[in-house]
Amino acid sequence: MSRFLYRLGRGAAAHPWRTICAWVLLAGVVAGLAGAFGGTPQDDYDVPGARAQVGIDQLRAHLPAAGNAGARVVVHDRDGRTVPADALATLTGRLREMPHVVLVEPAVPSADRDTAVVALHYGVPVTHPDLMGNLAPLDAAVAPLRASGLQVELGGDVPESAAAPMTGRGELVGVVAALLILVLAFGSVVSAGLPIATALVGLGIGSAGVTLLAAAMDVSTAAPMVATMVGLGVGIDYALLLLTRHAEYLAQGVPVVEAAGRAAATAGRSVVFAASTVLVSLLGLRLAGLPVYSSFGFATAIAVVSVAAASLTLVPVLCRFAGRRVLPRAVRRGTRGSAQGTGPRSPLTARWAARVARKPILWATAATVAMLALAVPALDMRTWPQDPSSQSTSVTTRRAYDLVSAEYGPGSNGPLTVVADRSRLSDDAVARLAATLEARPDVVSVTPATTSPDGAISVLDAVPAFGPTDARTGQLVRDVRASLPAGAELTGGTAFFSDISDMLAGRLWLVIAFVVGVSVLLLAMVFRSVVIPLKAAVMNLLSIAAAYGVMTAVFQWGWATDLLGLDHAQPVSSWVPILMFAILFGLSMDYEVFLLSRIREDWLATGDARASVVRGLSATGRVITSAAAIMVAVFLGFASEVDVVVKQLGIGMAAAILLDATVVRMVLVPATMSLLGDWNWWLPRWLDRVLPTVHAEHTEHVPVTDGSASTGVTGPATAGPRPATHPAALPAPHPVADDEPELVGAP
Repeated sequence: MSRFLYRLGRGAAAHPWRTICAWVLLAGVVAGLAGAFGGTPQDDYDVPGARAQVGIDQLRAHLPAAGNAGARVVVHDRDGRTVPADALATLTGRLREMPHVVLVEPAVPSADRDTAVVALHYGVPVTHPDLMGNLAPLDAAVAPLRASGLQVELGGDVPESAAAPMTGRGELVGVVAALLILVLAFGSVVSAGLPIATALVGLGIGSAGVTLLAAAMDVSTAAPMVATMVGLGVGIDYALLLLTRHAEYLAQGVPVVEAAGRAAATAGRSVVFAASTVLVSLLGLRLAGLPVYSSFGFATAIAVVSVAAASLTLVPVLCRFAGRRVLPRAVRRGTRGSAQGTGPRSPLTARWAARVARKPILWATAATVAMLALAVPALDMRTWPQDPSSQSTSVTTRRAYDLVSAEYGPGSNGPLTVVADRSRLSDDAVARLAATLEARPDVVSVTPATTSPDGAISVLDAVPAFGPTDARTGQLVRDVRASLPAGAELTGGTAFFSDISDMLAGRLWLVIAFVVGVSVLLLAMVFRSVVIPLKAAVMNLLSIAAAYGVMTAVFQWGWATDLLGLDHAQPVSSWVPILMFAILFGLSMDYEVFLLSRIREDWLATGDARASVVRGLSATGRVITSAAAIMVAVFLGFASEVDVVVKQLGIGMAAAILLDATVVRMVLVPATMSLLGDWNWWLPRWLDRVLPTVHAEHTEHVPVTDGSASTGVTGPATAGPRPATHPAALPAPHPVADDEPELVGAP
């Protein structure tokens, strides 16, 4: 692989216009295909395996108005006057004229009659392209009432699909923050802009790829956002890693084209393996059991592959154009030593690494205690799928939810629907079922049973005494379901959400086992060690657990809801923990690969296991810190979006990356590796024989200065180093051919 990456990087730098033309052609083809055949993201609300899905399927088959999309219009007079009957009649008529509407129920007034709810039902599911994310027909129908001074809010399936759209603010905040961080870290505007430009190119093609994916399968409306969030972060990281190694070679006097090839052969391997770990983690999302997670995994994988490919080919091109301008001005003028100015060594990082190595037990203990303390709130985590009550009060669905809760009771926002099979239950059985439900102290009322036109089913709603997100809701669903006779099914939004929450809580452990197991195997193949992969898995789990704890404290305990534009504490979305784990485990492995590659390089060259930890950390400290700061900025930018699930993802992932790049990479990893010494690289002989080896092809033009390029060296059966090419033995720089002149300032 090293030979291939070397030729790829050097060839891209030697022939920049060919590479650019190839990317322009690729972008044109992908964009053209996306425009001609691409699909539109839409959510799939069916969950095979959920108990409530049985009742939903029965409703769709026998009572389509109850089993398909729905909406409700909440009309409220702010002055407390009775809502005019003629206004409600006009509204009902306008709603009946909307496309796909099959039933508009009579208005239901509140006890004080200053509020009325009009429910409407569609004959098609909410995923229909005319309904999904389209509030225009409803807004047009209620416009006269709003013009008259009445407050009109929209709730239900259709409004919820469009109530909190992405504004794009997250991407803008992340890009601006990344630019500022890179300028401060590297002292060069060119160095700052190059990784961002590369990431944006890869992300653009990846977005077109996601559009093509939407034509082949159902892609969640949130999947492109997640793909953008991850793609932007890792794209900048990968380009930054390549740029940093390229700048090191330039500072050593290596010509631009040759430096690009060497950077691709060394740091490029780290990029390939880091991207591979992210892809492996994303594969685990398919084990979650819900179709929506498959779309998250595929969409994000497309983005990761696109930005990785852009980094490996476009970074050398842009470095060729920039020449020595990727170096800080002081270095270019010779007023600061190259090793200090552009090499990976940072005096502060080196001093810190040495300090940790001197007292590893103390530092390891302190860091572990801190991480465990942050993880403690996760023990109290309660999950519930996204709900209008969790949104900002600036969203119409939240205002409709609040009006219904205040005027009709909190349980009116989440009634429990019971579907009775009339071939198995008689009229008396249905009546006894209704009486049993109404006698429950946690049920306020039960509606009269409605029989479908074909007489196949009867349907009734039980209104709980508390709202859907209440901690008692899950137990209520389980108790009611256990009390139902054979032939009756509990369904509806509340039961459906409860089933989803239980399913995801159980599936989380399966996803964790798969992702951790495959990642450990991959790292063992790369680094030829048993200890390194297991230690990396434990530390990654520790950082993710701490992030869960932070997210629980911020949202469920309400420690920072005000800062995020939320007015009350709320449970963690059921969609977030599995999605966070799969993405974060891969991203944490990125930093693990970056750091361990340099540590292994030094260990193979010197045989000094403890000193190699210090030198490896000092060599990668700046790039890892800068990359993590960029990732944190990107994720916090997405936390500024309106949607609460996006906020939770942004906060949780930002916390995990921050902790991983500081406490884990800068304290726990050097402390534990200093303690273990040569045992870090222990691999039993029998495992060495059966474990596949990732070979690196060594040629005279492929320098071996990165641990990722040295992974083909078979690990020791017992502690101790193996020979490797020392950086001092690198071949002379390959000269630039006469027909390939430097475009900007040859060194």
